Amino acid sequence: MNQQPFSISVYEVVGDSICVSQADGLRLFEVLKAALDEGCEVVLSFAGVESLTTSFLTAAVGQLLLHFSEDDLKNRLRARDLKKLHTELLGEVVKRSRLYYADREGYTLGRERVLEAA
Repeated sequence: MNQQPFSISVYEVVGDSICVSQADGLRLFEVLKAALDEGCEVVLSFAGVESLTTSFLTAAVGQLLLHFSEDDLKNRLRARDLKKLHTELLGEVVKRSRLYYADREGYTLGRERVLEAA
């Protein structure tokens, strides 16, 4: 594993202070995954980011749990420069993603049942 943390600026990858689209999240995901695949420790800076959505965060960070263990991500991925609300959103996305990837089939079946009942 590399010793020097690899710094990624969300603002620079997205090119905007508004981070709301899934497409922008996927672009950030590709950068994050590549660095983590290389064995890097990653510092993800949200400096300059004004708005975030769960859709963006799920695409960017949530799906990392499909490729890396939660422990691995806790040890090698750090987020900084987050507003309080953004920290809460990120925590919620990680929680939901962990539950989803732990039981994708059950999650999908449960969701379908809820939608059928509505």
